[in-house]
Amino acid sequence: MAGSHGKFVWHELMTTDVKAAGAFYGKVFGWSVEGEGYAHINTGGQSIGGIMELSKHLCDIGVRPHWGGYIAVDDVDAYAAKIETAGGKVHKAPDDIPDTGRFAVVADPAGAHFMIFKGETPDARVRPPMGTPGFFDWNEQYGGDPGASMKWYADLFGWTAADALDMGPVMGTYQIFYIAGVPSGGLMKKVPDMPMPMWLYYVAVDDIDAAQKRVTDNAGVSIFGPTEVPGGMWIVHALDPQQALFAMVGPKKK
Repeated sequence: MAGSHGKFVWHELMTTDVKAAGAFYGKVFGWSVEGEGYAHINTGGQSIGGIMELSKHLCDIGVRPHWGGYIAVDDVDAYAAKIETAGGKVHKAPDDIPDTGRFAVVADPAGAHFMIFKGETPDARVRPPMGTPGFFDWNEQYGGDPGASMKWYADLFGWTAADALDMGPVMGTYQIFYIAGVPSGGLMKKVPDMPMPMWLYYVAVDDIDAAQKRVTDNAGVSIFGPTEVPGGMWIVHALDPQQALFAMVGPKKK
């Protein structure tokens, strides 16, 4: 995946009901979800992610429906080793996805999980402008010290630090980061009501209030927001009908 190193290139939902989840997100974001077994998420003429069923084994050990992000690397095996050396963990050793690429499931030192990935062929997709509805627009880590997290990801993937915003005594510092010169997400300490460190992924919408209504009209639950964030945008955190956490960002039209 030449030219994509260090970028989030795929987002994936693991869930207990692939068909129902696909129908829900189709109604909320206008996605087309296609495929049996592993369903591809399509929007704007691009495939941007996938939905797959949680295995019985994972359910039995307490893994709940969740979204995960894939970061492209030049060499999955080498970066899995670098992640361990740098204080992270490898939870699934590098393995091949037939006719697709190679991946590993890893975690940063704070315990937030993500995947590293290298495709068999270069990624020809062109990322649309920030704020394009239906596309993943922001990637947010809830971990430990955001300064330490920023250094860890910068050293590994070349991310660069931007503004560090003071969010108050409970939430602390919010460290914005850029990937390849593009604002791509933020790092902050885990808030008390989150059960574990994690990454949260935001989908852009054209009207945050209308999107929130589509969530609740289709058996989802809005758990936070709308809340205004810098830049005149608003965010909502929500649960889908299978209880996977996701987030949305967009303007208010009224």
